[in-house]
Formats: sequence, C-alpha cells, structure tokens
Amino acid sequence: MRVLFLCTGNSCRSQMAEGWLRHLAPGSFRALSAGTHPVGVNPRAVRSMAEVGVDISAQTSDPITDFLEDPPELVITVCDRAAETCPSFPGHTDVLRWSFEDPADAEGSEDEVMGEFARIRGEIREAIEGWLEAR
Repeated sequence: MRVLFLCTGNSCRSQMAEGWLRHLAPGSFRALSAGTHPVGVNPRAVRSMAEVGVDISAQTSDPITDFLEDPPELVITVCDRAAETCPSFPGHTDVLRWSFEDPADAEGSEDEVMGEFARIRGEIREAIEGWLEAR
C-alpha cells in the first residue's frame, strides 16, 4: 500500500512523516511525500530526524502532480493549507487530514527552533503510531 504524506512545501512535516512510516513499519507500506508547492527538504528536518535515528537525507521534495496519474491508495495531509488545496485523485484514494504546526516557522535561537522541530517530530510519530495501531 502506498501512503503519501502531503503538505505545502514538502520540506518538513511530510518529510518527517515519510521517514517515520518507513522507520516504524518497515516493508509494510511504501511511504511517499509531496507538496502542493515543494521547496526542498529542510536541513533542520533532516537533522531532527537523525537525532532519533531516522535518516531522511536521501528523500526528495516532490510536487503532488507527480502522483496524479498513478495515485497512492492513501493520502494523509499534514497541514491545513494542503488539506484545503488537496487535489481530487482518480480511483480509490482515501484522504486523511492531520494538522501539525510548521516547524519551519519557528523563531528564536537555534536551540529553540530545533526544540520546535523535535516537538513536531514527536507529534507526527504519535499520530503515525496511533494510525498503525488502529489498522
């Protein structure tokens, strides 16, 4: 089953979610991510996930249009803006809407910003673990 995590920039939240699903359920799903307006993988997201042993450094920031012709079985939006602009998919694609704050918007010292990345990283992990348990 292909699971696509969708956010606006495909730089932080969807990247972390893709990495978490691969880490928490290896071989059970094909984890993907995309953005409505991709801007590249945020280095702080890579660093934050590396802190917990999840390597997302090889992941790419991809546009949602790459998945319209052959849509995944499940799309999980991880931000409100992506949920509002999520395209319709042909076929039988289910859509779940989760909402997480964007850690890229965090301000303050580097430690404070990375603290926000860690907080969102934890929230995404909890959501994925809950979803996996409910399946």
